[in-house]
Amino acid sequence: MRLVFAGTPSTAVPSLEALVDDGHEIAAVLTRDDAKVGRARALTPSPVAARAAELGLRVIKSNRMSPDVTAELASLDAELGVIVAYGALIDAATLDAPERGWINLHFSLLPDLRGAAPAQRAVMRGDSSTGMTIFQLTVGLDEGPVFATQASPIGETETSGELLERLAGEGAAFLAETVRGISEDALISKPQVGEPTTAAKLRKQDSAVDWAAPLVSVDAHIRGVTPEPGAVARVDGQPLRILRIARPSEAIDAPPLAPGKLAVVGQDVLVGTGTQPLQLVTVQPAGKKPMPARDWLRGRRDAETLVLA
Repeated sequence: MRLVFAGTPSTAVPSLEALVDDGHEIAAVLTRDDAKVGRARALTPSPVAARAAELGLRVIKSNRMSPDVTAELASLDAELGVIVAYGALIDAATLDAPERGWINLHFSLLPDLRGAAPAQRAVMRGDSSTGMTIFQLTVGLDEGPVFATQASPIGETETSGELLERLAGEGAAFLAETVRGISEDALISKPQVGEPTTAAKLRKQDSAVDWAAPLVSVDAHIRGVTPEPGAVARVDGQPLRILRIARPSEAIDAPPLAPGKLAVVGQDVLVGTGTQPLQLVTVQPAGKKPMPARDWLRGRRDAETLVLA
């Protein structure tokens, strides 16, 4: 099929590659504008833009669907538009640009977790499984009829970043298979069934950790916001990034700890929650590099009285 592909982050790159490998003609790749990255704030192409350039594909960069962009997309004579984490809404005027409209690879089993952060919210919610949905794009947010779904488990220690990376690989093969089915007219889309829930984009305030919550909730929250926006505790008013956590081994004789209170048991650093303690594995103090939590705590004179906020 002659396709137009829309995507921006690294999670969309495997899907673009899979469609190319499957023999589809990519008329153009739509991605967001170059963004300032790193301390130097240098303008940098998106991962999808960079990979598309390597593949010799035409690249259209835009953060919104302007009339010029809509006209350019319509001029491509594409049969189908494919979206994987583009990062902007396709407006009503652009929906009909490809002959068969647009399909979207979404990282949840719709209608559950409609919105910008389905994988992150699934982990934060403590779900043991999630999945992917390929659906026909409509004006409503993630409301279109479904062509195919595929379930996927969530590991007990998996962060949202790790989950997204895995789903990106699984989703690429799933997408290629579905596009093949659409091209052969072997798939019929069906309305979504079930009670919709939403997955709002994560904000800076989601970094805060409620140590008074139960262990399972604290664990799920930290994994869900890792790596972005990241879990952040406060120590003497300074941020302490929580990079890696673990459930303490049952063999560890963990003392009862008040929420946020720290203790060293053997080689492990434990922090109190509303129920059982949680193990801090890797942290990053303000202005320093990531380090083992035990090394960070060993360097503090107030270790015995320290409480995370």
